[in-house]
Amino acid sequence: MLAKVLSCAVVGLEGAIVEVEIDISPGLPAFNIVGLPDTAVQEAKERVRAAIKNSGLMFPTKRITVNLAPADMKKEGPAYDLPIAIGILICSGQITADVTKAAFLGELSLDGSLRHTHGILPMVALAAENGLHLAFVPAIDAREASLVQEAKILPVNSLSELAKHLNNELYISYYQSNVELENTTFISEIDLADIKGQEHVKRGLEVAAAGGHNFLMSGPPGSGKTLLARSLPSILPKMSRAEALEVTKIYSISGLLPSDTPLIMQRPYRAPHYTISNAGLVGGGRWPRPGEISLSHRGVLFLDELPEFGHNVLEVLRQPLEDKIVTISRAQGSVTFPANFMLLAAMNPCPCGYFGDPIKECTCSPSTISRYQKRISGPLLDRIDMFVQVPRIEYEKLADDHKGEPSETVRARVEEARDIQRTRFAGTRIHCNAEMSPSQVKLFCQVESEAQQLLKAAMHQLALSARAFHRVLKLARTIADLAKEPTIHVSHLAEALQYRPRSLMQ
Repeated sequence: MLAKVLSCAVVGLEGAIVEVEIDISPGLPAFNIVGLPDTAVQEAKERVRAAIKNSGLMFPTKRITVNLAPADMKKEGPAYDLPIAIGILICSGQITADVTKAAFLGELSLDGSLRHTHGILPMVALAAENGLHLAFVPAIDAREASLVQEAKILPVNSLSELAKHLNNELYISYYQSNVELENTTFISEIDLADIKGQEHVKRGLEVAAAGGHNFLMSGPPGSGKTLLARSLPSILPKMSRAEALEVTKIYSISGLLPSDTPLIMQRPYRAPHYTISNAGLVGGGRWPRPGEISLSHRGVLFLDELPEFGHNVLEVLRQPLEDKIVTISRAQGSVTFPANFMLLAAMNPCPCGYFGDPIKECTCSPSTISRYQKRISGPLLDRIDMFVQVPRIEYEKLADDHKGEPSETVRARVEEARDIQRTRFAGTRIHCNAEMSPSQVKLFCQVESEAQQLLKAAMHQLALSARAFHRVLKLARTIADLAKEPTIHVSHLAEALQYRPRSLMQ
């Protein structure tokens, strides 16, 4: 007898419906799984055998063959346990229900209960897109699966419970979603009000957050660069539901989504150490997994001590910063992950850290300083919108009891600017000014005549490339949005130009 149960395979963030075909035939007892399964799928044989027996059901002592179609797609992970078990029970006549319009997902324990399974959200979304609007998932993952509004979710606690439901001996009710998109702003321990001085850097962070611009800080050790970077999440705008779902899918596939957190409501903030490898940053492996730049999608990637990162590691950022995606190619095929993040970086101006400091003398030779600064290539620097110097903080500011502007107030202005941008880019896939294409820059970045003269002079004096020219206009557009001005004025353009480097890091 032959049975067919439907499941899903996810490759990257995409995938395909998998037909789990089970055939039970007379002969010596055997259990074989074919269809390019990985080790975790091969081990499903023992899990399924024990789960069926310990659920009070009968495991056939015949020749069992399981085919995972399409056979040329790699199948990985334990999510195929449940469809294999259901297929065996149907094929052996222990379940008589029609399951051709439902997707089955879940890892089985030896006692027949269902465990938390990675990647439930993208698999249920994939099933719904392919017309399977009914999904049987582990009860612990029901909240995550319910984020797919087009799907009806049936939470399953155990294999025996599901078998009784399919035989109309027990009724499992549909899961009612109670996930709301609330408290989406990052609750940070560091508030801008607690940081003394550095008002120009705080202003720069506000502009960067409002438009999603890449930001680089340079200054001596102890000037507050890392502290300022850690305060950035407190002023970032809240995520929309679509953005939250994008981020949650990535974390679900990576196995980083806690079972009690079905929806990631806070913008990611990733800060990898400078010893990270190419694969750790971009993603990789024999079957590629998302790296730090994809885990930073719709959030912030903070690279502290930027020149200490390996040259090759930094160079792989160039394409994702421009295209907002990263494609990882292997002999078996290629996988594309989203990588629309805001790059935040901090560095010292030289190895000792005190080049240009008015108090402590730098001990580095000119050649050492030049080599240190050249660790960051020109093409990468050209993709950074804002360069800000973070000087030493004076005693008077550190000892002052007066608090600065709180993050909540700054975040309110950032939200207003983002609202303007949402209206501007309604109906497109663009979320903020930093994502504009050259044609959109020409359409939306209208500059008054006086500012045109300033921009022309800056092109020659600062030797701006075409990419830098467009980035200056995008930055000026964000500054104008913060001022609620429809046109870019001279003051907006002048502030945007102040964030360009005059020379490499001076």
